[in-house]
Amino acid sequence: HNLSLVHVLPIGESQSFKTDLRYVRSTDDGGSNVDNDAFGALFTYKHGAHAFTGGYQHMSGDTGFAYVAGGDNALINLLQINDFGNQDERSWQVRYDYDFAAMGIPGLSLMTRYVSGDNVDRGAGASEGKTWERNTDIAYVLQSGPLKNLGFKLRNATTRSNFQSDLDENRFIVSYSLPLW
Repeated sequence: HNLSLVHVLPIGESQSFKTDLRYVRSTDDGGSNVDNDAFGALFTYKHGAHAFTGGYQHMSGDTGFAYVAGGDNALINLLQINDFGNQDERSWQVRYDYDFAAMGIPGLSLMTRYVSGDNVDRGAGASEGKTWERNTDIAYVLQSGPLKNLGFKLRNATTRSNFQSDLDENRFIVSYSLPLW
């Protein structure tokens, strides 16, 4: 069961407040061992070219988050490396976005975020699991010419944990958006 509620409240000229609430209930129907409730809340204040986001995600139940068809975008803290969907995990997110169109460079954008998770149930006798991840994207989309909508993104991610592998990743992503009408 998946319930998502999104609302954008215009506050004034070039300002808004966005609320994104998500709840997913996964049960053992069909004989699986799945038992998880996932709750997430993101709040974004946008002012001109700046966007500031804070979020909280909480897992509860006897298992971590279960991925089934269509459920891969249900978690607010699904990032480049981690999803912060372990059994009983709590995680917090802070994020900043900037649109360089405000400085006269349309198509250029920056995103950086930090997510910290704790309270992971690692079984009897094991210490509480803790993880954090930091992501930064710098992206540019061509605004005109024959390659209009061709995008380039450089993405960096770093994660550290006391129960998973520490990783550092860099990705270069090329994309193209094709308007259909």
